[in-house]
Amino acid sequence: MISQVFILTSKGDHLIYKDFRGEAGVDAISAFYESVTALSGDQPPVVMAHKGMHFIHVRQGGLYWVASTKTNASPFTIIEFLNRLTALTKDYCGTLSEKSVRANFALIYELLDEMVDYGYIQTTSTDILKNFIQTEAESSKPFSLFDLSNVGLFGAETQQSKVAPSTAATRPIMSNRAEQGGKNEIFVDVIERLAMVIGSNGIVMKADIEGEIRVKCYLPNCSEMRIGLNEELSIGKSQLRGYGSAVRVDECSFHQAVKLDEFDSYRIIKVCPSQGEQTVMQYQVCDDLPCGPPFRLFPSIERDSGNRLLMYLKLRCDLPPKSAALNVSITVPVPKGSVSLSQELSSPDQRAELQPKNKAVLWEIPRFPGGSQLSALFKLEVPGLSSASLLEVGPVGMCFELPKHTCTGLQIRFFRLTPTQPGPSQRWVRYVTHSDSYTIRV
Repeated sequence: MISQVFILTSKGDHLIYKDFRGEAGVDAISAFYESVTALSGDQPPVVMAHKGMHFIHVRQGGLYWVASTKTNASPFTIIEFLNRLTALTKDYCGTLSEKSVRANFALIYELLDEMVDYGYIQTTSTDILKNFIQTEAESSKPFSLFDLSNVGLFGAETQQSKVAPSTAATRPIMSNRAEQGGKNEIFVDVIERLAMVIGSNGIVMKADIEGEIRVKCYLPNCSEMRIGLNEELSIGKSQLRGYGSAVRVDECSFHQAVKLDEFDSYRIIKVCPSQGEQTVMQYQVCDDLPCGPPFRLFPSIERDSGNRLLMYLKLRCDLPPKSAALNVSITVPVPKGSVSLSQELSSPDQRAELQPKNKAVLWEIPRFPGGSQLSALFKLEVPGLSSASLLEVGPVGMCFELPKHTCTGLQIRFFRLTPTQPGPSQRWVRYVTHSDSYTIRV
């Protein structure tokens, strides 16, 4: 049973506040925010208690999505409800951001009225709710780089006819037809997150990939969609299929609506997509990657005669020559007390800065072509620099996105819709790999 639902910004400003039972006042908002900000660390506990009130929250789109309750309700049920609320907000508003929530507050209140009655959850189905929601969304025109579910999917340089417009998958599912341009569209995204630890000798010590196939549908009706994956896809370490190089995942799971009667034989999954976004398949690979690391770092760290710390970093991108990494950032921890930085970068589009608060140097590369190599020389002024200070350098952390690339090699062979859609319809398949945690020891 839910008492309240509210949405806060990272600064504590409340955007949405809905009280279903009158068991607590508006001061619950400040009580929650004070509890969150008083804790050390970047990730506060999902469930917190304060004076008999339980707060359960998730953080998405840079916002806190919070539900409070005074009863002994299941926290997992409420967490799932909050996740569905964020997914519905994204479906109906187009993006998850402070700007879109402010612009569509009336729509979100209407969603909450239909989803919850006196604290009891009624429905979270997009198909059911679209019959009752009357408010039209105010879509946010500018593309937000903070929308991680869409970042990097359209950034690669390619022919315009083969790339979906950057705002195509961020428009609301219920926007008016004039704004949509009359298009029936469906997007199938293969998204992977890579976590890797590379030793100072260049050997991969740990590597994990978590991936998902996500469908976002703007079709007015579609009875069934068939998605064909690699025929040689193997699940588990012992299973081998086909005669070519096998694509292997350790384990996978499917949405409850997915039909798997053709999966074992032909690697075809079938689903009846509802309007909005849903994840139809999730998979994981641990410790045995089919390809090498996308980046290699060759560092040289020493102290010069002027008692300055010299860091020469040579970074190589091992992607195919026609590919490119986007929004690459390299964070190098440096000795505490570093006061100034001078730099020599190999290309003018790069930038670097010293972050004294984080005790690190941040090196940013907007676009890194595959098969190329970039370098940087950093000269740090560190008062009282000693040999022990050199041990404070590293490990190096990297963040990046790889459009049109999957580390597992998972591909969509085809996807077909039945019945055939009347009028022109567009189908898009997109691939992207994000760094989850990419660490290189020096």
